[in-house]
Amino acid sequence: MEYVDFSAKRSPNKNNLTDAHTFGYKTASKILCCNCGILIEPNLKNMCFVCLHEHVDITANITKQAVLQYCRKCERYLQPPDEWIKASLNSPELMTLCLKKVRGLKDLKVSCADFLWTEPHSKRIKIDLKVYFETGEYAGLKQGVIIEYTVQYHMCSECHRVEAKDYWRCVVQVRQHAENLKTYFYLEQMILKHRAHNHTLGIKPMHGGLDFYFSNEQNARKFVNFLEATVPIKITFSKRLIKHDHNNNVHYYKYTWSVEIVPLSRDSLVCLPKKLRHQLGTMPAICLVHKVTSCAHLIDPLTGQKAELSANHFFRSPFEAICNPRQLIEYIIMDIEPIRSSRQQDSSYSQRIFDIWLIKATQLGLNEHAVHTRTYLGYLLNVGDSVMAYSLQDSNINEAEFEKLGVEHVPDVIIVRKCFDKTSRSMPRRWKLKYLTFEPMNEQMTKEKEEFLDDIEQDMEIYKSINVYSGSCEQLNLTESTDNVFNNNVDDATATSYVPLEESISKLSLNGNCNEINS
Repeated sequence: MEYVDFSAKRSPNKNNLTDAHTFGYKTASKILCCNCGILIEPNLKNMCFVCLHEHVDITANITKQAVLQYCRKCERYLQPPDEWIKASLNSPELMTLCLKKVRGLKDLKVSCADFLWTEPHSKRIKIDLKVYFETGEYAGLKQGVIIEYTVQYHMCSECHRVEAKDYWRCVVQVRQHAENLKTYFYLEQMILKHRAHNHTLGIKPMHGGLDFYFSNEQNARKFVNFLEATVPIKITFSKRLIKHDHNNNVHYYKYTWSVEIVPLSRDSLVCLPKKLRHQLGTMPAICLVHKVTSCAHLIDPLTGQKAELSANHFFRSPFEAICNPRQLIEYIIMDIEPIRSSRQQDSSYSQRIFDIWLIKATQLGLNEHAVHTRTYLGYLLNVGDSVMAYSLQDSNINEAEFEKLGVEHVPDVIIVRKCFDKTSRSMPRRWKLKYLTFEPMNEQMTKEKEEFLDDIEQDMEIYKSINVYSGSCEQLNLTESTDNVFNNNVDDATATSYVPLEESISKLSLNGNCNEINS
């Protein structure tokens, strides 16, 4: 008869337990999966990872259906509480909006989200969402769920006001009270180039300018800030109470910005007040407006001294132009004599002063008496050239500051620029401009716009700062030189029609808010 030695069977476990306690750790006990029977570590469900994936749904608390509100008029989606955003189909913006609508993702991590194809007319958007647990008992368990969104049409508040004929909340009134509107035309082109009018609800032409309507105060303030950075202006702000909600203590206003542009334009002749002359660095009394950007750039027509006149300086002591570009007269150069400068800093070629003798083009051959003047533009002129100038001795100027000047400080003629014979142009302009409105133009407005187009051709700075459009797709001979019409190496026909197509927009596409003229 055989006997079993039980002490020998228990001794290994005892030794192992003793060894485990000796080294300071315990052996992990394992159990069998209640579903498939494989050996696993114990958990709450007593299931292996595969069985957990089959029997546990971690997406049970996730909402499977949601609603997206869409405005058909402005094509925007509602992002609660009251923000409307622009988002196209299958775009990241729309995916972000859809995920914000999903509830139950607090303890889950999103690993992947894709759009599923749906019929375009079904008003349904489906997303295949993959989620997983990062920590906890179900760490690493990944499952997918399909969320369906129903697109409901809902008109936004802005479009609702448009339909109710109460669409605007803010209006910006842009005005310029001047005889010459070159600065106004320049501002119009800058608005079009930088698309500052994109958020406008409407643009209405008014006497002396335009009215821009906006739906909210933020867009209107951005537009006013753009105007302030583009041209020198004076801003007046006001608001009017429309209605008042007594229960919620909410006030509804309509805001108005009155923007006044300085009444100065390119090539205008001005007479500065005495106080303003000292503020600008002892500028002479009679100056020319060289150009108008964020400030008015003044230049001494005799010596070429320059100064910048800001909007604050102008409106503190406002003045008007004593001569406008309409009063320019064509003169013929009869003789030129350079004057040596006594100061070393003025000894450069472009800063030299020249004595000029000239005769009116209409009196050439009839009057042999030449008028004497001085100018800094003598390095651009030759005997026989034509210039545009102001004749102060023949002008009737009613200005208080001008009457205070002595005879020795008032030249007889002030040369503004060199001119070319426009009759030699063999072909019309091959470029066009956009305009903000279809405002009917009278003969005076048409003439001023034609002068503005001439300025674009003659000044490369203006040309580079605006958008120029070609009327056809034909290829033009590109000119690499950046010389303007003041350069003597450019003939009349080439100078008046020169615009590189490389920098223009090939096809002119106009919408309903813009107008064009065949230049």
